[in-house]
Order: sequence, then structure tokens, then C-alpha cells
Amino acid sequence: MAARMLADGRRLHLQDGPIDLIIGAEGDSASAFAAATSRFASVLDELAAELPLLRQPVGPEPRGSVARRMWRATLGLNAAGFITPMAAVAGSVAEEVMDAMTSAAGLSRAFVNNGGDIALHLAPGTAYDIGLVDRPDRPSLFSTARIAAGDRVRGIATSGWRGRSFSLGIADAVTVLAERASLADAAATLIANAVDLPGHPAVTRVPADDIQPDNDLGARLVTRGVGPLNRNEIAAALDAGVAFAERLVGEGRITAAALHLAGETRTVGAMLGRGDAGREGEKVPRLGGGDPP
Repeated sequence: MAARMLADGRRLHLQDGPIDLIIGAEGDSASAFAAATSRFASVLDELAAELPLLRQPVGPEPRGSVARRMWRATLGLNAAGFITPMAAVAGSVAEEVMDAMTSAAGLSRAFVNNGGDIALHLAPGTAYDIGLVDRPDRPSLFSTARIAAGDRVRGIATSGWRGRSFSLGIADAVTVLAERASLADAAATLIANAVDLPGHPAVTRVPADDIQPDNDLGARLVTRGVGPLNRNEIAAALDAGVAFAERLVGEGRITAAALHLAGETRTVGAMLGRGDAGREGEKVPRLGGGDPP
């Protein structure tokens, strides 16, 4: 495991294997960073010990704390499509480390950014402005949202075929706001899968295990390229994703979502577009990639 402060002296970088965290904290940051480092040290080993179970469709409850967060976040979602607890791994790790920080230190604001899946802490009277990007591989800010302490949002996650994880759909990116980072992570995965044009000749798909043999999708076809689509095709794919996102909002699983495909954006929920990314002194987590906020 590697731990270091970034050059600005305000953010902590933790890395272990594939897990890479950028952490910020206001208040007793020294105690918070120490707690984050201590908790993070064993996370990867804990997950590895239960990996075969976590790569299966949601079944028996696992033992580890992070694994249980993953399991809870995906319970009940398997009826909507194939999903395993691994769909919530990044958000669950961020959530676990955040809980360790807030248990150890008094903080006004804090974030744990796990490659674009972000857990937030907001004390009363505080807020974060977040920036949204539509292409994780080519980030550019297209909108903002203000998350205030009184909002029921403490988790942000982004998924899509251009991101670091496999996707069954064709969304460039789907960003979700939810009560917890683990819930946002699982929901973003499924909404991104729903943005799709099954069998379309412009979409290149390959078996997941041809790319990464030890994955949770097995031989299921994952998207590796999306060619030109006409406006009706883009609209049809986004319509499918929006319908599923609206269902999750209606069930109370998520608060809002932004869906992006081929330069078109659809939003579900009322929070997106509310904010000011240019406010002096505000931290602006950039969603959809591993860049630090």
C-alpha cells in the first residue's frame, strides 16, 4: 500500500493494487487521514478473501464490512438485469473509508474519490459544487450540481463503456447521485447497461472474459466501440436508459442521474444543473474519471 500527501498539502492519495483514492477533509484532517490510511490498509485483502462470492449474482451475505456494503447496494436490483456485488465495489470502498474518517475526527466537509466514484460528508450548513463530464476519456465540464448538507445525497458514481469498467450498454457516461456511494455505483452500472441498441451493427462487443478472464461478467458481451448513430437511434437508446433511471428514482434508490450518449444528454431528477462550478474556494469533484477533485 502507498500513502502520500499531494503537492497541495490538502489531499491524501492512497493506493493499493487497483484501488486508488484521493481524499480531502476539512476540520481535524490529520486524524481523518490517519483513520483513512489505517482502514484502507486491509481493504484489498478483505475483498480478495471473498472474491469468488462477490463475482456471483447477489446471493448469501458476505462477511467483510466492505463486501456487505456491496451486497446491500445490489440487493433487489438483480431483477432489473444481471448484476453482482462487484457493481458497487468502488463506491463501497469510498463509503467505508469515509465512515472511518468521520468516526475518528470532527469534519465540516470531506470527500473520498475512488476513480470518480465519490463518498461525501457534509456538516450542517455546508455544501459541495460538483462538476459533471460527459466523456470520462476526454473530460470537459458540461454542467454542475450543488449538493448541500440538507440534501439526501452523499454518493456520486459514473459508469459507461468509455470508463474503466466493463459495460453491457453504449452510454458514454451515466452519472448518478444517491444517498450513499455504494447505491450510486450499482445504479450507474445498471442505467449505463440500459442505454443500449441490442444487435446494432455500429456497436462492437466482445466477451468480457476475452479481455479479462477473472471478471464477474464471464462470457457476456461488453461494449468496446460505438460507431456513428443517427438521431433516432441515439434517442431510442437514451429513452431506454431514462425509463430505467426514472424507475430507480421512483423507488427511492437514487436521487438524480445524467445520461450521455454521442453528445446528447438526458437528466432525471431535479438536482442536476443546480450549482456554480466557478465559485471561488469551492472544491469541484470531477465525475466520470480518476482525476482528483
